[in-house]
Amino acid sequence: MALQTRSYWKNGALNFYDEQLDTTWKTGVWADCPLQAIRSNPHIGYLIEEDFTNIDAATLAGYTASQAGSAGTFTLGTAVGGTGILDAGHTDAGDGINVQKLGPCFKAAANKDIWFECALATTYPLKLQFFAGLALTDLTLNPNGALDTSADYIGFGIETGLAGVMSFYECKDTAELSDSLGATGTLSSAVQMRMGFKVTGITGIQCWIDGAEQTLTNVVYAGIPTTDTLTPSFVCQSDGTNQPILSLDWYRVAQLR
Repeated sequence: MALQTRSYWKNGALNFYDEQLDTTWKTGVWADCPLQAIRSNPHIGYLIEEDFTNIDAATLAGYTASQAGSAGTFTLGTAVGGTGILDAGHTDAGDGINVQKLGPCFKAAANKDIWFECALATTYPLKLQFFAGLALTDLTLNPNGALDTSADYIGFGIETGLAGVMSFYECKDTAELSDSLGATGTLSSAVQMRMGFKVTGITGIQCWIDGAEQTLTNVVYAGIPTTDTLTPSFVCQSDGTNQPILSLDWYRVAQLR
């Protein structure tokens, strides 16, 4: 395959992308993230890039996993390039696994933009209770099929009865706001989807599905959580009948320091 590497400037940030392998780069999550500057100088910002290729399979050091309903596991997959596997472990509604990166280190603040994106696939999306994003340390983030509004969070979720249709959520001091992502945000069995968002200081919030920006109506900058420090967080629980398994291919989070 002939590569087509290009450079692109947006809002003063220079990045490189492949025009053939990622046609959505210029309109996607990372177009204005100063990734090259952060990698060159940690004074600019900090970055987590997780591919699940450098984690001890026995200890899963760096992560905390908690069962919901005495079920669920978090393991490493065998796919090339690395995967983290969240298995609900049971078919009872509300049973599953909550996984969080240790050491919360992201906090929305003025002039400290945050970028997040992950790629994942699932089985039984019609019977999935789910979250992917940033959240306060809370290993019961989706109790009884509804996100825990006592925790601050920003991310993508599926609550009970929503049959694979994701919404984009933010919660600040118990006040939750959400927008359904409709057909574009509907998970299909074994089909990988990318989902990401950008928090522009405390004045803007956007989200993307597979590189395409989504229209937000209810999720607005006034609802950005600013009190708590957040950490990458993922939930895979059953919504009854089936036992979903979530295959997390990778995730990346960056923030200006």
